[in-house]
Amino acid sequence: MSFILVEKPRPHVTLITLNRPERMNAMAFDVMVPLRKTLEAVRDDNDCRVVILTGAGEGFCSGADLENAGIPPNIAGLTLTTIAQRSMELLDDVIVTISKLHQPVIAAVNGAAVGGGFCLAMAADIRVAAPTAYFRAAGINNGLTASELGISYLLPRAIGSSRAFDIMLTGRDVLADEADRIGLVSHIAADGALLEDCYGIAERMIGFSRIGSELTKRMLWSSLDAGSLRSHMDHEGTAQLYVRLTTQNFQEAITARKEKRAPVFRD
Repeated sequence: MSFILVEKPRPHVTLITLNRPERMNAMAFDVMVPLRKTLEAVRDDNDCRVVILTGAGEGFCSGADLENAGIPPNIAGLTLTTIAQRSMELLDDVIVTISKLHQPVIAAVNGAAVGGGFCLAMAADIRVAAPTAYFRAAGINNGLTASELGISYLLPRAIGSSRAFDIMLTGRDVLADEADRIGLVSHIAADGALLEDCYGIAERMIGFSRIGSELTKRMLWSSLDAGSLRSHMDHEGTAQLYVRLTTQNFQEAITARKEKRAPVFRD
Protein backbone atom coordinates (compact mmCIF):
# COMPACT_ATOMS: atom_id res chain seq x y z
CA MET A 1 0.00 0.00 0.00
CA SER A 2 1.30 3.42 -0.94
CA PHE A 3 1.09 5.98 1.85
CA ILE A 4 1.44 8.84 -0.65
CA LEU A 5 -0.91 9.12 -3.60
CA VAL A 6 -0.08 11.39 -6.54
CA GLU A 7 -2.74 12.31 -9.09
CA LYS A 8 -3.23 14.80 -11.92
CA PRO A 9 -6.94 15.65 -11.51
CA ARG A 10 -6.79 18.79 -13.66
CA PRO A 11 -4.34 20.08 -16.30
CA HIS A 12 -1.15 21.34 -14.63
CA VAL A 13 -2.41 20.44 -11.12
CA THR A 14 -0.79 17.80 -8.91
CA LEU A 15 -2.82 16.41 -6.01
CA ILE A 16 -0.75 14.82 -3.24
CA THR A 17 -2.73 12.81 -0.70
CA LEU A 18 -1.39 11.50 2.60
CA ASN A 19 -2.87 8.00 2.48
CA ARG A 20 -2.89 6.46 5.93
CA PRO A 21 -6.47 7.17 6.97
CA GLU A 22 -6.62 4.49 9.68
CA ARG A 23 -3.95 6.49 11.57
CA MET A 24 -5.34 9.91 10.56
CA ASN A 25 -2.34 10.25 8.20
CA ALA A 26 0.08 10.46 11.12
CA MET A 27 3.67 11.48 10.41
CA ALA A 28 5.33 8.08 10.61
CA PHE A 29 8.59 7.80 8.70
CA ASP A 30 6.98 5.53 6.10
CA VAL A 31 4.75 8.50 5.27
CA MET A 32 7.19 11.38 5.59
CA VAL A 33 10.11 9.84 3.69
CA PRO A 34 8.05 9.20 0.54
CA LEU A 35 6.33 12.58 0.96
CA ARG A 36 9.71 14.32 0.85
CA LYS A 37 10.71 12.35 -2.25
CA THR A 38 7.37 13.12 -3.88
CA LEU A 39 7.72 16.84 -3.22
CA GLU A 40 11.21 16.83 -4.72
CA ALA A 41 9.90 15.06 -7.84
CA VAL A 42 6.97 17.47 -8.18
CA ARG A 43 9.31 20.44 -7.85
CA ASP A 44 11.05 19.28 -11.04
CA ASP A 45 7.82 18.51 -12.93
CA ASN A 46 7.61 21.42 -15.34
CA ASP A 47 4.07 20.47 -16.35
CA CYS A 48 2.89 21.09 -12.78
CA ARG A 49 1.87 24.65 -12.00
CA VAL A 50 0.00 24.18 -8.69
CA VAL A 51 0.25 21.56 -5.93
CA ILE A 52 -2.65 20.60 -3.66
CA LEU A 53 -1.86 18.70 -0.46
CA THR A 54 -4.59 16.87 1.46
CA GLY A 55 -5.27 13.82 3.60
CA ALA A 56 -7.24 10.66 2.98
CA GLY A 57 -10.27 9.89 5.10
CA GLU A 58 -11.45 12.23 7.84
CA GLY A 59 -8.16 13.85 8.80
CA PHE A 60 -5.54 16.04 7.17
CA CYS A 61 -2.64 14.92 9.37
CA SER A 62 -2.68 14.03 13.07
CA GLY A 63 1.00 14.76 13.66
CA ALA A 64 3.43 12.34 15.27
CA ASP A 65 2.42 8.70 15.28
CA LEU A 66 2.27 7.94 19.00
CA GLU A 67 1.99 4.16 18.50
CA ASN A 68 4.45 3.29 15.74
CA ALA A 69 6.55 6.05 14.21
CA GLY A 70 8.64 3.57 12.25
CA ILE A 71 12.38 3.74 11.72
CA PRO A 72 14.09 6.68 10.03
CA PRO A 73 16.37 5.77 7.11
CA ASN A 74 20.16 5.56 7.18
CA ILE A 75 20.70 5.31 10.95
CA ALA A 76 22.92 2.23 11.18
CA GLY A 77 25.71 2.77 13.70
CA LEU A 78 24.30 6.03 15.08
CA THR A 79 23.59 6.81 18.72
CA LEU A 80 20.11 7.68 19.97
CA THR A 81 21.05 11.37 20.18
CA THR A 82 22.15 11.48 16.55
CA ILE A 83 19.15 9.45 15.41
CA ALA A 84 16.86 11.97 17.09
CA GLN A 85 18.66 14.84 15.36
CA ARG A 86 18.49 13.15 11.95
CA SER A 87 14.79 12.42 12.48
CA MET A 88 13.99 16.06 13.16
CA GLU A 89 16.06 17.13 10.17
CA LEU A 90 14.05 14.81 7.93
CA LEU A 91 10.77 16.32 9.12
CA ASP A 92 12.20 19.83 8.88
CA ASP A 93 13.17 19.09 5.27
CA VAL A 94 9.54 18.35 4.42
CA ILE A 95 8.41 21.74 5.74
CA VAL A 96 11.21 23.64 4.01
CA THR A 97 10.71 21.77 0.74
CA ILE A 98 7.04 22.78 0.63
CA SER A 99 7.89 26.44 1.13
CA LYS A 100 10.64 26.28 -1.52
CA LEU A 101 8.67 24.53 -4.25
CA HIS A 102 8.50 26.53 -7.45
CA GLN A 103 4.77 25.92 -7.54
CA PRO A 104 2.21 27.47 -5.18
CA VAL A 105 0.99 24.90 -2.66
CA ILE A 106 -2.61 24.75 -1.42
CA ALA A 107 -3.35 22.79 1.75
CA ALA A 108 -6.84 21.31 1.48
CA VAL A 109 -7.43 20.78 5.19
CA ASN A 110 -10.17 18.18 5.26
CA GLY A 111 -10.15 17.42 8.99
CA ALA A 112 -7.76 17.33 11.93
CA ALA A 113 -4.47 19.20 11.48
CA VAL A 114 -2.82 18.37 14.78
CA GLY A 115 0.75 18.86 16.02
CA GLY A 116 3.06 18.27 13.09
CA GLY A 117 0.00 18.21 10.83
CA PHE A 118 -0.71 21.79 11.88
CA CYS A 119 2.88 22.64 10.94
CA LEU A 120 2.43 20.89 7.59
CA ALA A 121 -0.61 23.03 6.84
CA MET A 122 1.25 26.19 7.86
CA ALA A 123 4.04 25.40 5.39
CA ALA A 124 1.59 25.70 2.49
CA ASP A 125 1.08 28.99 0.70
CA ILE A 126 -2.72 28.87 0.91
CA ARG A 127 -4.94 26.95 3.34
CA VAL A 128 -8.55 26.10 2.56
CA ALA A 129 -10.61 24.39 5.26
CA ALA A 130 -13.48 21.95 5.14
CA PRO A 131 -16.25 22.72 7.65
CA THR A 132 -14.95 19.79 9.74
CA ALA A 133 -11.34 21.02 9.82
CA TYR A 134 -9.66 21.96 13.07
CA PHE A 135 -6.14 22.85 14.17
CA ARG A 136 -4.30 22.02 17.39
CA ALA A 137 -0.71 22.68 18.51
CA ALA A 138 -0.70 19.41 20.40
CA GLY A 139 2.84 19.24 21.76
CA ILE A 140 1.91 21.18 24.87
CA ASN A 141 -0.86 18.64 25.60
CA ASN A 142 1.68 15.82 25.52
CA GLY A 143 4.09 17.36 28.00
CA LEU A 144 6.35 18.68 25.24
CA THR A 145 6.65 22.08 23.61
CA ALA A 146 4.05 23.24 21.12
CA SER A 147 6.88 24.69 19.07
CA GLU A 148 8.05 22.36 16.31
CA LEU A 149 8.74 22.25 12.59
CA GLY A 150 8.70 26.02 12.23
CA ILE A 151 5.23 26.71 13.62
CA SER A 152 6.41 29.21 16.24
CA TYR A 153 7.89 31.18 13.33
CA LEU A 154 5.04 30.82 10.85
CA LEU A 155 1.95 31.06 13.05
CA PRO A 156 2.58 34.51 14.61
CA ARG A 157 3.30 35.91 11.17
CA ALA A 158 0.05 34.49 9.85
CA ILE A 159 -2.36 35.49 12.63
CA GLY A 160 -0.47 37.82 14.98
CA SER A 161 1.55 37.09 18.11
CA SER A 162 -1.24 37.31 20.70
CA ARG A 163 -3.47 34.78 18.94
CA ALA A 164 -0.50 32.51 18.23
CA PHE A 165 0.56 32.58 21.90
CA ASP A 166 -3.01 31.74 22.91
CA ILE A 167 -3.31 28.79 20.54
CA MET A 168 0.12 27.33 21.26
CA LEU A 169 0.15 27.80 25.05
CA THR A 170 -3.37 26.47 25.64
CA GLY A 171 -3.29 23.55 23.23
CA ARG A 172 -6.94 24.18 22.41
CA ASP A 173 -8.71 23.29 19.20
CA VAL A 174 -9.21 26.01 16.60
CA LEU A 175 -12.31 25.07 14.65
CA ALA A 176 -12.88 26.03 11.03
CA ASP A 177 -15.06 29.06 11.82
CA GLU A 178 -12.42 30.60 14.09
CA ALA A 179 -9.62 29.68 11.70
CA ASP A 180 -11.45 31.60 8.97
CA ARG A 181 -12.17 34.58 11.23
CA ILE A 182 -8.54 35.03 12.35
CA GLY A 183 -7.00 34.48 8.93
CA LEU A 184 -5.49 31.07 9.60
CA VAL A 185 -7.23 29.83 6.43
CA SER A 186 -8.25 31.75 3.33
CA HIS A 187 -11.83 30.50 3.57
CA ILE A 188 -14.07 27.54 4.41
CA ALA A 189 -15.24 25.46 1.47
CA ALA A 190 -18.82 24.32 1.20
CA ASP A 191 -19.50 20.89 2.62
CA GLY A 192 -18.19 18.26 0.19
CA ALA A 193 -16.64 20.86 -2.13
CA LEU A 194 -13.14 21.23 -0.64
CA LEU A 195 -11.14 19.88 -3.56
CA GLU A 196 -13.34 21.56 -6.15
CA ASP A 197 -12.72 24.86 -4.37
CA CYS A 198 -8.98 24.23 -4.48
CA TYR A 199 -9.12 23.31 -8.17
CA GLY A 200 -10.85 26.62 -8.82
CA ILE A 201 -8.07 28.53 -7.05
CA ALA A 202 -5.48 26.52 -8.96
CA GLU A 203 -7.13 27.24 -12.31
CA ARG A 204 -7.05 30.96 -11.64
CA MET A 205 -3.35 30.88 -10.75
CA ILE A 206 -2.52 28.76 -13.78
CA GLY A 207 -3.95 31.50 -15.99
CA PHE A 208 -1.18 33.83 -14.91
CA SER A 209 2.47 33.87 -15.95
CA ARG A 210 4.58 31.02 -14.56
CA ILE A 211 7.47 33.32 -13.69
CA GLY A 212 5.04 35.85 -12.21
CA SER A 213 3.57 33.22 -9.90
CA GLU A 214 6.92 31.76 -8.92
CA LEU A 215 8.49 35.12 -8.12
CA THR A 216 5.41 36.29 -6.23
CA LYS A 217 5.60 33.20 -4.03
CA ARG A 218 9.33 33.74 -3.52
CA MET A 219 8.84 37.41 -2.60
CA LEU A 220 6.10 36.58 -0.10
CA TRP A 221 8.27 34.01 1.67
CA SER A 222 11.24 36.35 1.51
CA SER A 223 9.19 39.07 3.20
CA LEU A 224 8.96 36.94 6.35
CA ASP A 225 12.72 37.30 6.78
CA ALA A 226 13.12 40.86 5.49
CA GLY A 227 15.19 43.08 7.75
CA SER A 228 13.38 46.23 6.71
CA LEU A 229 10.69 47.52 4.38
CA ARG A 230 13.30 49.28 2.27
CA SER A 231 15.48 46.21 1.74
CA HIS A 232 12.48 44.11 0.79
CA MET A 233 11.24 46.76 -1.63
CA ASP A 234 14.61 46.58 -3.36
CA HIS A 235 14.11 42.83 -3.87
CA GLU A 236 10.55 43.37 -5.09
CA GLY A 237 11.68 46.04 -7.53
CA THR A 238 14.38 43.82 -8.96
CA ALA A 239 11.89 40.97 -9.44
CA GLN A 240 9.36 43.27 -11.10
CA LEU A 241 11.94 44.77 -13.48
CA TYR A 242 13.28 41.31 -14.30
CA VAL A 243 9.88 40.10 -15.52
CA ARG A 244 8.92 43.43 -17.10
CA LEU A 245 12.10 43.78 -19.16
CA THR A 246 12.79 40.15 -20.10
CA THR A 247 9.29 39.01 -21.14
CA GLN A 248 6.42 40.28 -23.28
CA ASN A 249 3.91 39.52 -20.52
CA PHE A 250 2.98 43.12 -19.79
CA GLN A 251 2.41 43.93 -23.45
CA GLU A 252 0.33 40.76 -23.83
CA ALA A 253 -1.85 41.74 -20.85
CA ILE A 254 -2.55 45.16 -22.37
CA THR A 255 -3.27 43.73 -25.82
CA ALA A 256 -5.56 41.04 -24.42
CA ARG A 257 -7.48 43.61 -22.42
CA LYS A 258 -8.03 45.73 -25.54
CA GLU A 259 -9.11 42.67 -27.51
CA LYS A 260 -11.37 41.51 -24.68
CA ARG A 261 -9.80 38.08 -24.37
CA ALA A 262 -7.83 36.13 -21.81
CA PRO A 263 -4.08 36.82 -22.00
CA VAL A 264 -1.70 34.05 -23.01
CA PHE A 265 1.54 34.52 -21.10
CA ARG A 266 4.54 32.85 -22.74
CA ASP A 267 7.19 34.31 -20.42
